[in-house]
Amino acid sequence: MTPDLLRKELIKLVDKHGRSRRSLIHLLQAIQQKYNYLSPEILAILPGITEVTPTEITSVATFYHRFRLRPAGRHSIRVCIGTACHVKGAERVYEAFRNHLNIPEGQDTDVDGLFTVEKVACLGCCMLAPAVQVDEVIYGWVEPARVDNVIHDFLASRHDHEAVDAGTPQAGSGDARLCLCSSCTASGAGAVYDELRRCAGEFNLPVRPLEVGCDGISYRSPLLRIKDRNGNQFNYASVDPDSVSAILLHHFAPQSLIKKVAAGFNRFAAKVLGDNSRVWRYRVTGKRDAEDSSYLASQVRIATEHCGMIDPCCMDLYVKHNGFAGLKKALAMPPQAVIDEINYSGLRGRGGGGYPTGKKWQTVADATGGRKYLVCNADEGDPGAFMDRMLLESFPFRILEGMMIAAHAIGAEQAFIYVREEYPLAVKRIRKAVEDCHHADYELKVEVVEGAGAFVCGEETALLAALDGRRGTPSFRPPYPSECGFDGCPTLINNVETFAVIPWIMRHESDAFAGHGTDLSRGTKTFALAGKIRRGGLIEVPIGMSLRRIIDEIGGGVPDNRRLKAVQVGGPSGGCVPASHCDLPVDYEALTETGAIMGSGGMVVLDDADCMVDIARYFLAFTALESCGKCTCCRVGTIKMLKILEGLCHGQGKAGDIERLEELAQLVQAGSICGLGRTAPNPVLSTLKFFREEYEAHLQGRCPAGKCRELITYTITDRCIGCSQCARACGAGAIAFTPWEKHVIDQEKCEKCNACVDICPEHAIKVE
Repeated sequence: MTPDLLRKELIKLVDKHGRSRRSLIHLLQAIQQKYNYLSPEILAILPGITEVTPTEITSVATFYHRFRLRPAGRHSIRVCIGTACHVKGAERVYEAFRNHLNIPEGQDTDVDGLFTVEKVACLGCCMLAPAVQVDEVIYGWVEPARVDNVIHDFLASRHDHEAVDAGTPQAGSGDARLCLCSSCTASGAGAVYDELRRCAGEFNLPVRPLEVGCDGISYRSPLLRIKDRNGNQFNYASVDPDSVSAILLHHFAPQSLIKKVAAGFNRFAAKVLGDNSRVWRYRVTGKRDAEDSSYLASQVRIATEHCGMIDPCCMDLYVKHNGFAGLKKALAMPPQAVIDEINYSGLRGRGGGGYPTGKKWQTVADATGGRKYLVCNADEGDPGAFMDRMLLESFPFRILEGMMIAAHAIGAEQAFIYVREEYPLAVKRIRKAVEDCHHADYELKVEVVEGAGAFVCGEETALLAALDGRRGTPSFRPPYPSECGFDGCPTLINNVETFAVIPWIMRHESDAFAGHGTDLSRGTKTFALAGKIRRGGLIEVPIGMSLRRIIDEIGGGVPDNRRLKAVQVGGPSGGCVPASHCDLPVDYEALTETGAIMGSGGMVVLDDADCMVDIARYFLAFTALESCGKCTCCRVGTIKMLKILEGLCHGQGKAGDIERLEELAQLVQAGSICGLGRTAPNPVLSTLKFFREEYEAHLQGRCPAGKCRELITYTITDRCIGCSQCARACGAGAIAFTPWEKHVIDQEKCEKCNACVDICPEHAIKVE
């Protein structure tokens, strides 16, 4: 493309997206989407056609992770390295994609320019770990040996499918309800929904395929709920497309003779071939099975009220289920009365430190100095967290209703929702909900802003900098955003879950909410329960429930005959609570005493196969990468801590390393500007406190958990039957192909990728 033509096309984008600094991030996102990356030519032209200086453009383009300064492939493969994915082998999945595509060292794109492979902090699909996103398609439970299947499936599905007409069911029709959130779709719900529509149309069945919000039972996904014409309900779990016709024809009769004959043949073929027998094992009639009952019995639905019942994108259905009733009640009250109600409820902010919500609202309401703004912080960057994603995807109108109530209370007319770019479906649904509310004449003006990939933007002042089109670096406080925030005006910032519970509080009043939880921590809290757990998913429980009850009663305990070792709570700002302390109540104060924090609600279960030194190294690698670099203690201190941890994991630890690690941790805590730096040492300090013996073992060159590659060896035991599957799976050629003989691993060639362990049918490979 000639420079003149490139300039003309860029001018069109500038005219569409804006030329001011405040529009810069959005403009760069649009340019990258069109041209694949931000080339030097593009960055050189922009200052001349916008109001932004070259320095400002370069500083933003180099700060946010999602901006590329070199060409990318036509498709992107993002391997999630969130906590749950990390402990389940995400690094090996990443390496497998690179090896399969023959990507050269130091590059991230294959030679054909088809795929770019990169790591992403978290996809918010922790229950499907390891998870991978190819463009906007998410795949769950990806194994290193199956990366070729993922690529093949993606390429095969690129052609567009015509929408299937499900017909027009008659009055009194039944329902077939299915969640199509990101995680459920990744587990196969999309294909099941397509088959539901196809079968309903082909056999002219009196059933309506309905999309509903997620109920968090991710271990059962895809979960299909059937409501027949008589109102009876049936649940089918782990449904696949091949099972759909048998389920529908079991509950619904075709509406014409020809269709009845076709359906009869279909039933006969299914019976003879036995293709659909698997689904009946999951059938639940009348009442739930023991697993689902245990999972749901202790939960209280407030933020996730009406889950699995209504279409997330249907405003009429939301209204029919008490939607906007809380707003209507609030608008009939003086603003101060609304703030008082929130104060009486005892609600604390659900995004991190648990600051009293009503107190923050009061500060903004009382502030002077210009118009007031409202911000919903949906920049959920914690690896191992997916609460905000699921709430945004399943309950967008409820979040907007909570924002409208807050806007009335503080006197704001303009609001922003700052959402992670890694959550495309959440962005799509919340934007549609904003548009629907606008058409329904709700007065609050709401703008949805996509982040460009910087974990630090979850900090309030950094988020405001990003909204202003600048690098997302935190500022010293005071002044606080509640006094001097967006555009220098008083600004209220709350997170997604905080806004999601506001409508319930207004409808049921403060006492009902305060009736749950503890004296200092009222209400409920959602958690992303993931990791080494039988029943993972989004849960909502009264604050104060013990970790052990959550793990054993709701999560079903640790699988595979392993032993619970610890629970990582609070993401990279949190800490690891050992099994011996899991009887403590989950509230803000109790968790802080252990060195963890509530945070936004990430809860990753670890078993005895996890190395606590590696876990600490993993989180320090994350925070060192995500440090904005503004303050020396965080910028330098986290890297120095990371080098010590890497030395321990690589068998290069030195005497005094543990003491130096503790000293650095205290310096970083004391000298950092924002919460990212001040809490970055938490995972290190908590593991040192409870698992110091593992650090000492690493100093001696041992990894007790058998996790750190440089400290372990793989050997094949006498259980080997000579099937040679390990030899075929070994990409390094470390296992010779010797059928029907006991195999041997060449330790010189072994890359310790674990592929042989994953594929061995006899569990004959020992890690020492």
